[in-house]
Amino acid sequence: MTTLSLSVNGRALGPFEVRDDLTMNDFLREELGMTGTKFGCGAAQCLSCAVIVDMPDGSSHTNPTCVVPAVNFDGKAIRTIEGHAKDGVLTALQTAFIEHFSFQCGYCTPGFLNESQVLLERLEKTPVPRATLETVIAEALDGHLCRCTGYVKYHEAVRAVILAGADRYLI
Repeated sequence: MTTLSLSVNGRALGPFEVRDDLTMNDFLREELGMTGTKFGCGAAQCLSCAVIVDMPDGSSHTNPTCVVPAVNFDGKAIRTIEGHAKDGVLTALQTAFIEHFSFQCGYCTPGFLNESQVLLERLEKTPVPRATLETVIAEALDGHLCRCTGYVKYHEAVRAVILAGADRYLI
C-alpha cells in the first residue's frame, strides 16, 4: 500500500492508501466515483482513458490511466472529463462536439475531449498559422482511436472552435 494525494479538477484530494497495482482508471472510477474516464483497450493504445495532467510550468499533456498505477499520479494535478463544464454550462469545445455529433457511442469522447482541450490551451500560448491548422489538429489527435470511426467529426468540432476563436489560436 502507498499513500496517494493529488488534485482532481482543481480539488485537493487525499491522502488515500492505495494498492501499488491499482490503476489510475480504477482509482478514478472505483474510489472517487468518477466514471467519465473510460477503460478502452487496457493497453494504453486507444487513449479513451486519457486525463489531462497539469504541470507546474503551466503546460499540460494527456496521460493514459488504464495501465498506469494511481501512485504515479501522487502529487500531480489532473483534470478529467467531469472537470470541463462549470456550473452545468458546457465549454465551447463540449458544445462543438455535440453540434458536430462528434461521437457515436461516446466511449472515446473523454480522451478526445481532453486531448482537444490540451491543444486549445497550447494554441492560446503559441498560436499557429491558419495554413497549418489541419495538420496541427491531426497531429494532436493522432493516437486516439474511435471504434465508430468518428474521426472526421472530432476534427470538424475542434476546427470549428479554433476558427471561432481565431484571434486567440491562429496567427
